[in-house]
Amino acid sequence: MRVTVEVDGDGLARVELCRDAGNAIDLAMARGLLEAARECEKARARAVLLTGRGRSFCVGGDLKEFAALPGERLAGHLTDVTDALHEALRVLAALDAPLVVAVQGAVAGAGLGLATAADVCLAASDARFTAAYTAIGYTPDAGTSWSLPRLVGPRRALDLLLTNRRVPAPEALAMGLVSRVVAPERLYEEAVEAAGTLARGAAGAYGATRRLVDGALSAGLDEHLDAEARQLAAAAVSTEGREGVAAFLAGRPPDFARRDPVPQEDPQRTRSIFDSKPS
Repeated sequence: MRVTVEVDGDGLARVELCRDAGNAIDLAMARGLLEAARECEKARARAVLLTGRGRSFCVGGDLKEFAALPGERLAGHLTDVTDALHEALRVLAALDAPLVVAVQGAVAGAGLGLATAADVCLAASDARFTAAYTAIGYTPDAGTSWSLPRLVGPRRALDLLLTNRRVPAPEALAMGLVSRVVAPERLYEEAVEAAGTLARGAAGAYGATRRLVDGALSAGLDEHLDAEARQLAAAAVSTEGREGVAAFLAGRPPDFARRDPVPQEDPQRTRSIFDSKPS
């Protein structure tokens, strides 16, 4: 099995890439990630933690698999791989559940795309990032050319995508590519703690906040202020919002697990590339 998924009682979904050879993404792994994403959706996960087993998080596509295919089959095969991988990203992006990604070792190609898709990305201090695509004459996939400029800016993104230089974890933190850097031996523990805390939080408010941030990157200020106002009003009257305020005033921890999610206002929001398949 290339990808495993387990959802615990708190709604935390743990998704693990578990293939030898650096978790290189072949067709089976791409499809496995899509199945795992759909399982998170079906289980109504409240937070998703994505990790990679072994020394490296993900070294990108399986070049040995690609090279073994004759030219007339390669393009179709790559389309099958990216269709599954991109649909997995669409499913994860559409969830209310925040996505936490923990990376170590080599983070390259589509592995970089998975890391940049995270809402919270923890990196072990030994992690090193590289785009790698143009070094072999390929172009980006896994949303890398969409998410990377939004995290580090278009000029720095082009530097990384064109030069393929390796970025160590401390530099990745400084440029905004990751959320925090931790000791390798504490990576999984801290990632589980972060994702578990989110799983016990206000899932509906998390989802609405994710969409507000997404929309803010393309909306004008007036439009976005209106969207914020509508969403805040919806959150305030939801059972989740009422519970949060009641808990605060009573001086107790809120219990969001059994609360209705925040209604999603602003249906005309700007859509990201992960929201639906292109026509």
